[in-house]
This record gives sequence, C-alpha cells and structure tokens, in this order.
Amino acid sequence: MSQEKTTPEVLRRKKEKGEKITALTAYDYPTALCLNEAGIDIILVGDSLGMVVLGYPNTLKVTMENMLDHCRAVARGNSRALLVADMPFLSCTVSIADAVRNAGRMIQDGEMEAVKVEGGTDMARTVTAIVRAGIPVMGHIGFTPQQTLRYGRKRVRGRDRPSVEKLLGDAAAVEEAGAFAIVLECLTEAAAKEIAEKLSIPTIGIGSGVHCDGQILVTTDMLGFYEAASFKHVKRYADLAGLMKTAFKEYIREVQEGKFPGKEHSFQ
Repeated sequence: MSQEKTTPEVLRRKKEKGEKITALTAYDYPTALCLNEAGIDIILVGDSLGMVVLGYPNTLKVTMENMLDHCRAVARGNSRALLVADMPFLSCTVSIADAVRNAGRMIQDGEMEAVKVEGGTDMARTVTAIVRAGIPVMGHIGFTPQQTLRYGRKRVRGRDRPSVEKLLGDAAAVEEAGAFAIVLECLTEAAAKEIAEKLSIPTIGIGSGVHCDGQILVTTDMLGFYEAASFKHVKRYADLAGLMKTAFKEYIREVQEGKFPGKEHSFQ
C-alpha cells in the first residue's frame, strides 16, 4: 500500500496514468481507521449519514452541526486518504456567501480537506467562489439526493441524447468552475464513459459503470450493515448485519443461561 498522502493532485495523476481511484464513505472514527489502513484514496463523510446513521428517510434533515460532528470523528481516524465532506441541504444554495462560509467551517471546524457540492451548471458560480477561497471542491451530477423532493427517488440519467447533452454541459461547467473531481451518480454506462473521456478531471462513479476513473459506494451498503439498501449498483462484500444479529443472540442466550461472564471475564 502506498503511504503517499492523497491530494487532488495525486488524483489528477492517477487519471493521467489510467490508475483507478477508490472511495468509500465513513461517519465515525473506527471506520475511518479501517479505511485508512486498507489504503482507500478518498474518504467521503457523506450526508447519507441521514439515512444510515440517523435513521431519516433521506438526506434533507442533515444539518451542518451533524456533519461537523461526524467529520471531526472521521478526521481523527485518518492520516493518508483525502477527506471530503458533503455540503448538506441548504448549506450552499441560499447564497454564495453562505456557501463559502459553510465550506470554510468544514475545513476549519470539521478538519476536512475538501467539500462536495451537488449540482451542475446551476452551481458553477458557487463552486468557483469556494475554490477561490482556497477550498478544493468535488462536484456531483446525475442523480442528486438533495433534489429528491423535486425529482423523486433514484432514477437513471442519460438514457437519451438530450439527457446526455445536459449531463455533458453540467460536467463541463463544474470542471470549468474549478472542481478537482466529479461524482457521476446513476448514469448510463455510455453517458458516464463519454463524460469521463471528455473531462480532464477524475470522474468518480456510483451506479455509472466501469468507465469512470474511480468508484465510490456507501460503506454501510457494501458491508450489508444497512439492510434497507438494495440498489442494483451496490455489491455486498460482507453481511455484517447478519454477523451482528448472530453475536447479539449468542450474548443474550449466554447471559440468560449464566454462561457469561465466566471466570476469565471476572476479577478475583
């Protein structure tokens, strides 16, 4: 595993060399420790914590304060991955001044190294302002969870040419605004391939096929920890929920039967 600290420049070089970029989410210290030791390139403190940690139906109730608490915990467990935080709902859409101020809080108070902003052409001026303030920005187009009330739940983008052209315009606007990378969520494989080939910045796919420069998943989804997630694009690499329930049941049984704690767990 390379010990080089991941930065936006490192990611740019990976794209130039054709090396795939890896990214996963984290919301707490122990998960960040594991990801850091495994050698992940990017740790995203995602506003998906609204569903998988806080139990909300979507990301819209996640506040800056929620994000900052989890960002600090993740930062304490990381030394080499690039730390990116989602800008939560309404934190960067009310005004550009608010966006810069809130992005700054993610860096100063949350100990992050970059922020992620959802939106394409409509958010280009905001991205530019945040970048000018000295804060690296990752873009995010395609399905954007913070627009759930407007567009509904997950729906694949790029199924026809007008849709692909809109995505290409959004991606180009985000790149021109100064973003160092862009997440492509739930695009057709062909649309994502076309965007990846036209952009000079790395594309990070989620549900957008193999041709992106890297991939990201929600960690609780790929570990089978959050059982409500059953999206087509998620591959489950483990069944932690099953393991946990087995362990909990064994503990309950042993306590009820007087088998735990044993002498080896007690002080004499």
